[in-house]
Amino acid sequence: MTDEISYEQLGRIACCSAFHFQRMFTYMAGVPLSEYIRRRKMSLAAVDLQGSDAKIIDVAGKYGYSSPTAFNRAFQSVHGIAPSTVKNEGVSVKSFPPITFKITVKGVEEMEYRIETKETFRIVGVSVPLQKDIEENFAVIPAKWQEVSTDGTLQKLVGMMNAKPVGVLGISTFNDTEPWKYYIAVASSDDKGGFEEYTVPAATWAIFAGKGTNQSIQELERRIVTEWLPTSGYEYGNAPDIEVYINPDPQNAQYEVWIPVVKKQV
Repeated sequence: MTDEISYEQLGRIACCSAFHFQRMFTYMAGVPLSEYIRRRKMSLAAVDLQGSDAKIIDVAGKYGYSSPTAFNRAFQSVHGIAPSTVKNEGVSVKSFPPITFKITVKGVEEMEYRIETKETFRIVGVSVPLQKDIEENFAVIPAKWQEVSTDGTLQKLVGMMNAKPVGVLGISTFNDTEPWKYYIAVASSDDKGGFEEYTVPAATWAIFAGKGTNQSIQELERRIVTEWLPTSGYEYGNAPDIEVYINPDPQNAQYEVWIPVVKKQV
């Protein structure tokens, strides 16, 4: 926790992209990676400050904070108090121990899926940048959906839909050779007009169907990563994640989740 932590290096160690690593960590641990790191650092910082003569600026630097203001903000977000008060007797702080893993029995609920290999297809739509810290995307992406739903963009895109897959698409691109983006788009051969275009590469996908609210698709994605993928014989492929909204009503959605896969090497 006192060294520089590279999400890209974590992904390489786990044989996946930094994006996939963060998402799988969040689903498995129940807390975003960035928040876990913040809590662990501030837990250790509180121990360093208690009952010692350590200076706040030195402790801040030890855990990677070049600015005392940033350290103070992070410390208060975790402990609810300023680091300067920790030395006072009787002050309560929070402890966040290192993450541990345990075996749990899952899979009680069935999961229907199909494996399909698709050729390249073209999409047109709008996009927002995906941040390296995926916690930030939890706010940016829903806001973009709200924007396109209310300003007429979504209606225009639906009118341009003339290819498969049929539906409004949410496509996350996050490989190492191009900027990370989230597209709200449709498959189309029409002139792109004022929209962006992107070609989804040929790949094999595991496709899961679902229905419900926007929260239910997140739960389906969590189950795919934590329950299906580890025992499927597949691992993540180098292609975008795709959400296909057959009925995009946020309260009564029908959708498919496409996860790019390759056969696991034995």
